[in-house]
Amino acid sequence: MERLIYLDNNATTPLDPRVLEAMMPYFTVNFANASSLTHRAGRLAAAAVDAAREQVATLIGASPKEITFTSGATEAINMAIKGVFEHYAAKGKHFITCSTEHKATLDTFAYLEKRGAEVTYLPVTEDGCIDLGLLESTIRADTVLIALMHANNETGVLHPVGHIAAIANNHDVLFFCDATQAAGKVAVTSGADGPDLLCLSAHKLYGPKGIGALYVRRRNKRIQTGALLHGGGQENKLRAGTLNVPAIVGFGKAAEIARQSLSEEALQLTTLRDELEAALSKLPATMVNGLGAPRLPSVSNMTFKHLRADQIMVKMPDIALASGSACVSGTRDPSHVLVAMGHSDADAHASLRFSLGRFNTAMDIRSAIVQVTSAVEQLRASSPIWQLHLSGMVD
Repeated sequence: MERLIYLDNNATTPLDPRVLEAMMPYFTVNFANASSLTHRAGRLAAAAVDAAREQVATLIGASPKEITFTSGATEAINMAIKGVFEHYAAKGKHFITCSTEHKATLDTFAYLEKRGAEVTYLPVTEDGCIDLGLLESTIRADTVLIALMHANNETGVLHPVGHIAAIANNHDVLFFCDATQAAGKVAVTSGADGPDLLCLSAHKLYGPKGIGALYVRRRNKRIQTGALLHGGGQENKLRAGTLNVPAIVGFGKAAEIARQSLSEEALQLTTLRDELEAALSKLPATMVNGLGAPRLPSVSNMTFKHLRADQIMVKMPDIALASGSACVSGTRDPSHVLVAMGHSDADAHASLRFSLGRFNTAMDIRSAIVQVTSAVEQLRASSPIWQLHLSGMVD
Protein backbone atom coordinates (compact mmCIF):
# COMPACT_ATOMS: atom_id res chain seq x y z
CA MET A 1 0.00 0.00 0.00
CA GLU A 2 1.22 3.48 -0.84
CA ARG A 3 2.01 5.86 1.99
CA LEU A 4 -1.01 7.95 2.90
CA ILE A 5 -0.70 11.55 1.78
CA TYR A 6 -2.56 13.48 4.44
CA LEU A 7 -4.18 16.66 3.07
CA ASP A 8 -7.01 17.02 5.57
CA ASN A 9 -5.32 19.17 8.19
CA ASN A 10 -8.36 21.44 8.59
CA ALA A 11 -10.22 18.44 10.00
CA THR A 12 -7.41 17.68 12.41
CA THR A 13 -3.66 17.90 12.44
CA PRO A 14 -1.31 15.11 13.51
CA LEU A 15 0.15 15.44 16.97
CA ASP A 16 3.58 17.02 16.80
CA PRO A 17 6.14 14.65 18.41
CA ARG A 18 7.40 17.55 20.53
CA VAL A 19 3.91 18.01 21.89
CA LEU A 20 3.60 14.34 22.76
CA GLU A 21 6.94 14.47 24.56
CA ALA A 22 5.76 17.41 26.66
CA MET A 23 2.49 15.63 27.54
CA MET A 24 3.83 12.21 28.54
CA PRO A 25 5.00 13.00 32.10
CA TYR A 26 1.49 14.21 32.98
CA PHE A 27 0.05 10.81 32.14
CA THR A 28 2.57 9.01 34.32
CA VAL A 29 4.69 10.54 37.10
CA ASN A 30 3.03 14.00 37.23
CA PHE A 31 -0.54 12.72 37.20
CA ALA A 32 -1.99 14.75 40.08
CA ASN A 33 -5.19 16.80 40.02
CA ALA A 34 -4.34 20.46 39.39
CA SER A 35 -6.95 21.48 41.98
CA SER A 36 -5.24 19.49 44.73
CA LEU A 37 -3.14 22.36 46.03
CA THR A 38 -2.63 20.91 49.48
CA HIS A 39 0.27 18.75 48.31
CA ARG A 40 3.32 19.15 46.09
CA ALA A 41 2.10 16.85 43.31
CA GLY A 42 -1.05 18.90 42.86
CA ARG A 43 0.90 22.13 42.91
CA LEU A 44 3.22 20.81 40.18
CA ALA A 45 0.21 20.00 38.01
CA ALA A 46 -1.27 23.45 38.68
CA ALA A 47 2.02 25.08 37.71
CA ALA A 48 2.03 23.15 34.44
CA VAL A 49 -1.49 24.40 33.72
CA ASP A 50 -0.43 27.97 34.49
CA ALA A 51 2.53 27.67 32.12
CA ALA A 52 0.33 26.30 29.34
CA ARG A 53 -2.24 29.04 29.87
CA GLU A 54 0.51 31.60 29.38
CA GLN A 55 1.72 29.86 26.20
CA VAL A 56 -1.78 29.86 24.71
CA ALA A 57 -2.34 33.48 25.73
CA THR A 58 0.96 34.54 24.16
CA LEU A 59 -0.05 32.99 20.83
CA ILE A 60 -2.95 35.45 20.54
CA GLY A 61 -1.45 38.37 22.46
CA ALA A 62 -3.69 37.94 25.49
CA SER A 63 -3.27 37.83 29.24
CA PRO A 64 -3.30 34.36 30.83
CA LYS A 65 -6.20 35.52 33.01
CA GLU A 66 -8.28 35.93 29.85
CA ILE A 67 -7.95 32.26 28.84
CA THR A 68 -10.45 29.59 29.88
CA PHE A 69 -9.73 26.02 28.85
CA THR A 70 -12.60 24.07 27.30
CA SER A 71 -13.08 20.68 25.66
CA GLY A 72 -12.66 22.32 22.25
CA ALA A 73 -13.89 25.09 20.00
CA THR A 74 -17.48 23.83 19.85
CA GLU A 75 -17.87 24.16 23.61
CA ALA A 76 -16.20 27.57 23.54
CA ILE A 77 -18.56 28.76 20.79
CA ASN A 78 -21.59 27.61 22.76
CA MET A 79 -20.25 29.14 25.95
CA ALA A 80 -19.59 32.51 24.32
CA ILE A 81 -22.77 32.93 22.30
CA LYS A 82 -25.17 31.48 24.88
CA GLY A 83 -23.42 33.42 27.63
CA VAL A 84 -23.93 36.71 25.80
CA PHE A 85 -27.56 35.82 25.05
CA GLU A 86 -28.27 35.14 28.73
CA HIS A 87 -26.39 38.06 30.25
CA TYR A 88 -27.25 40.79 27.75
CA ALA A 89 -30.95 39.97 27.34
CA ALA A 90 -31.88 43.27 28.98
CA LYS A 91 -29.90 45.21 26.37
CA GLY A 92 -31.14 43.34 23.32
CA LYS A 93 -31.64 40.07 21.52
CA HIS A 94 -30.23 40.87 18.07
CA PHE A 95 -27.15 39.02 16.80
CA ILE A 96 -25.21 39.30 13.54
CA THR A 97 -23.34 36.43 11.94
CA CYS A 98 -22.63 35.13 8.45
CA SER A 99 -24.07 32.40 6.24
CA THR A 100 -20.66 30.72 5.89
CA GLU A 101 -19.90 30.28 9.59
CA HIS A 102 -19.06 26.88 11.05
CA LYS A 103 -22.03 24.69 11.91
CA ALA A 104 -21.21 25.00 15.60
CA THR A 105 -21.99 28.70 15.36
CA LEU A 106 -24.97 28.38 13.02
CA ASP A 107 -26.57 25.60 15.07
CA THR A 108 -26.09 27.57 18.29
CA PHE A 109 -27.89 30.53 16.77
CA ALA A 110 -30.66 28.27 15.45
CA TYR A 111 -31.15 27.07 19.03
CA LEU A 112 -31.23 30.63 20.38
CA GLU A 113 -33.73 31.73 17.73
CA LYS A 114 -36.16 29.25 19.27
CA ARG A 115 -35.62 31.06 22.55
CA GLY A 116 -36.36 34.51 21.15
CA ALA A 117 -33.08 35.68 19.65
CA GLU A 118 -33.16 37.58 16.36
CA VAL A 119 -30.25 36.72 14.08
CA THR A 120 -29.13 38.43 10.88
CA TYR A 121 -27.14 36.17 8.57
CA LEU A 122 -24.92 38.26 6.32
CA PRO A 123 -24.45 37.06 2.73
CA VAL A 124 -21.04 36.70 1.11
CA THR A 125 -19.64 37.50 -2.30
CA GLU A 126 -18.65 34.80 -4.77
CA ASP A 127 -15.20 34.87 -3.18
CA GLY A 128 -16.64 34.32 0.30
CA CYS A 129 -16.12 37.86 1.60
CA ILE A 130 -18.53 39.97 3.63
CA ASP A 131 -19.51 43.56 2.88
CA LEU A 132 -18.30 45.67 5.81
CA GLY A 133 -20.70 48.45 4.89
CA LEU A 134 -23.59 46.01 5.05
CA LEU A 135 -22.32 44.70 8.37
CA GLU A 136 -22.28 48.18 9.88
CA SER A 137 -25.69 49.10 8.49
CA THR A 138 -27.15 45.90 9.96
CA ILE A 139 -26.29 46.93 13.53
CA ARG A 140 -29.34 47.98 15.52
CA ALA A 141 -29.87 49.60 18.89
CA ASP A 142 -30.60 46.15 20.34
CA THR A 143 -27.64 44.38 18.70
CA VAL A 144 -25.52 42.68 21.36
CA LEU A 145 -23.05 40.52 19.44
CA ILE A 146 -21.32 40.15 16.07
CA ALA A 147 -20.08 36.57 15.56
CA LEU A 148 -17.74 36.16 12.59
CA MET A 149 -14.94 33.65 12.07
CA HIS A 150 -11.35 34.57 11.31
CA ALA A 151 -10.73 31.90 8.66
CA ASN A 152 -13.31 29.74 6.92
CA ASN A 153 -12.82 26.05 7.57
CA GLU A 154 -13.81 24.99 4.03
CA THR A 155 -12.23 27.64 1.80
CA GLY A 156 -9.60 29.28 4.01
CA VAL A 157 -11.06 32.73 3.22
CA LEU A 158 -10.07 35.28 5.85
CA HIS A 159 -12.40 37.91 7.26
CA PRO A 160 -10.89 41.35 8.11
CA VAL A 161 -10.98 40.86 11.87
CA GLY A 162 -9.37 44.21 12.70
CA HIS A 163 -11.96 46.15 10.69
CA ILE A 164 -14.81 44.13 12.19
CA ALA A 165 -13.49 44.79 15.70
CA ALA A 166 -13.35 48.53 14.96
CA ILE A 167 -16.95 48.52 13.74
CA ALA A 168 -18.07 46.61 16.83
CA ASN A 169 -16.21 48.97 19.17
CA ASN A 170 -17.64 52.05 17.45
CA HIS A 171 -21.15 50.76 18.06
CA ASP A 172 -20.54 49.33 21.54
CA VAL A 173 -21.34 45.82 20.34
CA LEU A 174 -19.48 42.70 21.42
CA PHE A 175 -17.46 40.81 18.79
CA PHE A 176 -16.93 37.05 19.03
CA CYS A 177 -14.42 35.51 16.61
CA ASP A 178 -14.08 31.81 15.87
CA ALA A 179 -10.32 31.64 15.27
CA THR A 180 -10.17 27.84 15.27
CA GLN A 181 -8.68 27.54 11.79
CA ALA A 182 -6.60 30.70 11.95
CA ALA A 183 -4.72 30.35 15.23
CA GLY A 184 -1.20 29.10 14.63
CA LYS A 185 -1.44 29.67 10.87
CA VAL A 186 -1.79 33.45 10.62
CA ALA A 187 -1.38 36.20 13.20
CA VAL A 188 -4.35 36.37 15.57
CA THR A 189 -4.75 39.54 17.63
CA SER A 190 -6.70 40.08 20.81
CA GLY A 191 -6.84 43.11 23.09
CA ALA A 192 -8.24 46.56 22.41
CA ASP A 193 -7.93 46.23 18.63
CA GLY A 194 -9.29 42.70 18.43
CA PRO A 195 -12.35 40.64 19.34
CA ASP A 196 -13.94 40.69 22.78
CA LEU A 197 -14.28 36.92 22.72
CA LEU A 198 -12.34 34.38 20.68
CA CYS A 199 -12.03 30.60 20.52
CA LEU A 200 -9.34 28.20 19.36
CA SER A 201 -8.67 24.47 19.49
CA ALA A 202 -5.46 22.52 20.03
CA HIS A 203 -6.01 19.80 17.45
CA LYS A 204 -6.00 22.33 14.62
CA LEU A 205 -2.41 23.34 15.45
CA TYR A 206 -0.72 19.97 16.04
CA GLY A 207 -1.92 19.56 19.61
CA PRO A 208 -4.20 16.94 21.16
CA LYS A 209 -7.92 16.55 20.54
CA GLY A 210 -10.39 17.37 23.28
CA ILE A 211 -8.88 20.63 24.46
CA GLY A 212 -9.60 24.19 23.39
CA ALA A 213 -9.86 27.65 24.83
CA LEU A 214 -12.15 30.62 25.10
CA TYR A 215 -10.57 34.07 25.30
CA VAL A 216 -12.68 36.67 27.06
CA ARG A 217 -11.37 40.22 27.07
CA ARG A 218 -10.93 41.27 30.69
CA ARG A 219 -13.36 44.16 30.47
CA ASN A 220 -16.07 41.64 29.52
CA LYS A 221 -15.66 39.15 32.35
CA ARG A 222 -19.39 39.49 32.91
CA ILE A 223 -19.67 36.65 30.40
CA GLN A 224 -18.98 34.43 33.43
CA THR A 225 -22.71 34.31 34.00
CA GLY A 226 -22.90 32.21 30.85
CA ALA A 227 -21.13 29.22 32.38
CA LEU A 228 -22.39 25.94 30.89
CA LEU A 229 -20.89 23.69 33.59
CA HIS A 230 -21.22 24.28 37.33
CA GLY A 231 -19.48 22.37 40.07
CA GLY A 232 -16.06 22.82 41.59
CA GLY A 233 -15.54 26.37 40.39
CA GLN A 234 -12.54 25.66 38.18
CA GLU A 235 -11.47 28.08 35.45
CA ASN A 236 -12.59 31.18 37.34
CA LYS A 237 -16.01 29.60 37.83
CA LEU A 238 -16.63 29.76 34.09
CA ARG A 239 -16.14 26.03 33.48
CA ALA A 240 -16.25 23.50 36.28
CA GLY A 241 -14.60 20.09 36.12
CA THR A 242 -11.26 18.42 36.73
CA LEU A 243 -8.68 19.91 34.39
CA ASN A 244 -7.25 17.67 31.65
CA VAL A 245 -3.65 18.44 32.56
CA PRO A 246 -1.88 16.36 29.85
CA ALA A 247 -4.04 17.90 27.11
CA ILE A 248 -3.62 21.40 28.49
CA VAL A 249 0.17 20.95 28.60
CA GLY A 250 0.05 19.69 25.01
CA PHE A 251 -2.04 22.67 23.96
CA GLY A 252 0.48 25.02 25.50
CA LYS A 253 3.42 23.36 23.78
CA ALA A 254 1.60 23.31 20.44
CA ALA A 255 0.82 27.02 20.80
CA GLU A 256 4.44 27.80 21.58
CA ILE A 257 5.72 25.87 18.56
CA ALA A 258 3.11 27.46 16.29
CA ARG A 259 4.05 30.96 17.41
CA GLN A 260 7.76 30.35 16.86
CA SER A 261 7.32 28.82 13.39
CA LEU A 262 4.40 30.92 12.10
CA SER A 263 6.16 32.94 9.39
CA GLU A 264 8.34 30.09 8.16
CA GLU A 265 5.45 27.65 7.91
CA ALA A 266 3.18 30.17 6.21
CA LEU A 267 5.76 30.70 3.48
CA GLN A 268 6.34 26.97 3.05
CA LEU A 269 2.64 26.15 2.85
CA THR A 270 1.86 29.01 0.49
CA THR A 271 4.49 27.71 -1.91
CA LEU A 272 3.08 24.17 -1.81
CA ARG A 273 -0.54 25.32 -2.10
CA ASP A 274 0.22 27.58 -5.06
CA GLU A 275 2.01 24.73 -6.85
CA LEU A 276 -1.01 22.48 -6.30
CA GLU A 277 -3.47 25.08 -7.55
CA ALA A 278 -1.40 26.06 -10.57
CA ALA A 279 -1.18 22.45 -11.74
CA LEU A 280 -4.77 21.40 -11.10
CA SER A 281 -6.21 24.63 -12.51
CA LYS A 282 -4.91 23.50 -15.90
CA LEU A 283 -7.66 20.88 -15.93
CA PRO A 284 -10.66 22.13 -17.95
CA ALA A 285 -13.68 23.42 -16.05
CA THR A 286 -11.76 23.55 -12.78
CA MET A 287 -11.69 26.52 -10.43
CA VAL A 288 -10.30 27.60 -7.07
CA ASN A 289 -12.99 28.79 -4.69
CA GLY A 290 -12.23 32.05 -2.91
CA LEU A 291 -9.23 32.72 -5.13
CA GLY A 292 -9.78 36.48 -5.17
CA ALA A 293 -9.95 36.78 -1.38
CA PRO A 294 -7.28 36.75 1.34
CA ARG A 295 -6.89 33.11 2.38
CA LEU A 296 -5.03 30.88 4.75
CA PRO A 297 -1.70 29.79 3.26
CA SER A 298 -2.60 26.13 3.72
CA VAL A 299 -6.06 25.72 2.18
CA SER A 300 -7.33 25.23 -1.34
CA ASN A 301 -10.94 24.44 -2.17
CA MET A 302 -11.34 23.43 -5.81
CA THR A 303 -14.35 22.57 -7.97
CA PHE A 304 -14.03 19.95 -10.70
CA LYS A 305 -17.21 20.57 -12.67
CA HIS A 306 -19.45 17.71 -13.82
CA LEU A 307 -17.99 15.26 -11.32
CA ARG A 308 -18.70 14.34 -7.72
CA ALA A 309 -16.04 14.80 -5.11
CA ASP A 310 -16.74 11.40 -3.58
CA GLN A 311 -16.08 9.74 -6.95
CA ILE A 312 -12.71 11.46 -7.19
CA MET A 313 -11.75 10.46 -3.66
CA VAL A 314 -12.65 6.82 -4.27
CA LYS A 315 -10.13 6.83 -7.11
CA MET A 316 -7.41 8.03 -4.72
CA PRO A 317 -7.46 5.80 -1.62
CA ASP A 318 -3.97 6.87 -0.62
CA ILE A 319 -4.82 10.57 -0.31
CA ALA A 320 -6.77 11.94 2.66
CA LEU A 321 -9.02 14.78 1.47
CA ALA A 322 -12.37 16.28 2.35
CA SER A 323 -15.39 17.42 0.40
CA GLY A 324 -16.48 19.86 3.10
CA SER A 325 -16.32 20.36 6.83
CA ALA A 326 -15.40 17.28 8.86
CA CYS A 327 -18.33 18.07 11.16
CA VAL A 328 -20.86 17.50 8.36
CA SER A 329 -18.93 15.21 6.02
CA GLY A 330 -21.35 12.35 6.63
CA THR A 331 -24.30 14.27 5.21
CA ARG A 332 -25.51 14.26 1.63
CA ASP A 333 -26.24 17.98 1.63
CA PRO A 334 -24.04 20.29 -0.46
CA SER A 335 -21.61 22.53 1.37
CA HIS A 336 -23.53 25.43 2.87
CA VAL A 337 -20.38 27.54 2.45
CA LEU A 338 -20.10 26.99 -1.30
CA VAL A 339 -23.85 27.39 -1.82
CA ALA A 340 -23.67 30.73 0.01
CA MET A 341 -20.88 31.74 -2.39
CA GLY A 342 -23.24 31.17 -5.31
CA HIS A 343 -22.38 27.62 -6.34
CA SER A 344 -25.05 25.28 -7.61
CA ASP A 345 -25.63 22.13 -5.60
CA ALA A 346 -23.92 20.15 -8.35
CA ASP A 347 -20.80 22.31 -8.27
CA ALA A 348 -20.71 22.20 -4.47
CA HIS A 349 -20.80 18.42 -4.64
CA ALA A 350 -17.95 18.58 -7.18
CA SER A 351 -15.58 20.39 -4.81
CA LEU A 352 -12.62 19.10 -2.83
CA ARG A 353 -10.81 20.74 0.06
CA PHE A 354 -7.04 20.35 0.18
CA SER A 355 -5.73 21.44 3.58
CA LEU A 356 -1.96 21.23 3.86
CA GLY A 357 0.06 21.01 7.03
CA ARG A 358 3.42 21.18 8.75
CA PHE A 359 4.50 17.69 7.73
CA ASN A 360 3.57 17.83 4.03
CA THR A 361 6.42 17.82 1.53
CA ALA A 362 6.88 18.91 -2.07
CA MET A 363 6.84 15.21 -2.98
CA ASP A 364 3.40 14.85 -1.35
CA ILE A 365 2.01 17.70 -3.42
CA ARG A 366 3.47 16.49 -6.69
CA SER A 367 2.15 13.00 -6.08
CA ALA A 368 -1.27 14.45 -5.26
CA ILE A 369 -1.24 16.47 -8.48
CA VAL A 370 -0.57 13.33 -10.52
CA GLN A 371 -3.25 11.31 -8.74
CA VAL A 372 -5.95 13.97 -8.81
CA THR A 373 -5.29 14.73 -12.48
CA SER A 374 -5.49 11.05 -13.37
CA ALA A 375 -8.69 10.51 -11.39
CA VAL A 376 -10.43 13.53 -12.91
CA GLU A 377 -9.43 12.64 -16.46
CA GLN A 378 -10.51 9.01 -16.06
CA LEU A 379 -13.88 9.91 -14.61
CA ARG A 380 -14.59 12.55 -17.21
CA ALA A 381 -13.64 10.23 -20.05
CA SER A 382 -16.55 7.96 -19.11
CA SER A 383 -18.98 10.69 -18.12
CA PRO A 384 -21.96 11.41 -20.43
CA ILE A 385 -22.36 14.86 -18.85
CA TRP A 386 -18.76 15.68 -19.64
CA GLN A 387 -19.31 14.71 -23.25
CA LEU A 388 -22.28 17.10 -23.34
CA HIS A 389 -20.02 19.77 -21.86
CA LEU A 390 -17.44 19.19 -24.58
CA SER A 391 -20.13 19.50 -27.23
CA GLY A 392 -21.26 22.80 -25.74
CA MET A 393 -24.68 21.53 -24.68
CA VAL A 394 -24.02 22.20 -20.99
CA ASP A 395 -21.79 24.76 -19.32
